[in-house]
Amino acid sequence: MEKFTLEILFHIIGIGSASGLIYKDNSLFIIGDNSGFLYEYSIESKNLQRHEIIENAKENIIKSEKTDFEAITHFGDNLYVFGSGSTAKRNKMIQINTLEKEISTNDLNDLYGVMQSFGEIEPEDFNIEGAIYTGEEWYLFNRGNGKSAKNVLFTIQGKNLINEFNILSNNYKLPKIKGVRSSFTDAILVDNKIYFLATAEDTDSTYNDGEILGSLIGSIDLETMKIDFTKKITETHKFEGLTLFKNSNDKIEFLLCEDNDTEVLEANIYKLTLEK
Repeated sequence: MEKFTLEILFHIIGIGSASGLIYKDNSLFIIGDNSGFLYEYSIESKNLQRHEIIENAKENIIKSEKTDFEAITHFGDNLYVFGSGSTAKRNKMIQINTLEKEISTNDLNDLYGVMQSFGEIEPEDFNIEGAIYTGEEWYLFNRGNGKSAKNVLFTIQGKNLINEFNILSNNYKLPKIKGVRSSFTDAILVDNKIYFLATAEDTDSTYNDGEILGSLIGSIDLETMKIDFTKKITETHKFEGLTLFKNSNDKIEFLLCEDNDTEVLEANIYKLTLEK
């Protein structure tokens, strides 16, 4: 995984602070951490649709009020959007059925509380930024950009995420970029590997932004839960979304989105190609 290429594939007007994306059926489903919409971008037609997933949805919600949607995953026809849990107003999970266009909301306050206790993470250091669902297990990723720098991968099993679940956790010490420890920003499962993004941001707060020092990609073996490799891919971008685009014998292609930490409603979607 030494050789890689990174290029801009799409420039989308109408989306700001993109924090997660899913490539599905030749469309991109994108969330923004300061938006109450799920965005659906058709790659073929270049058409952008907005789907309201919270009441009175709007863009550029003020920081103290936003639901802070930082993670998105899917299984079958359902998308799952997670709030970061970094404040009491950010504890919701939204489930969207893409066929029936049905939307349901779940309060994850109890789950997040147990995760904090189990992972020994203080509430001010709790910040979920990645999610994977296999149909049987959930993997949620705590971004270690708080004072305790705890990058934690939670494995959650059980009937649901509300009141019947079991939790396992693994802690990771991710590489530094320019002297600052990087922290999880998203992850996906491909075959038996978890591919993850991590960003180094010069802050010790899950709430306040800092100077971006770069991002890396890496993988974790699902059986051993050990990191296989990490590779720095940029010194300037804060990549927060990762989805599989194409997978072949000699290379794997991902699509990435970037949180620009501004109110500008423009998003670049990048293609990252890794040689196997």
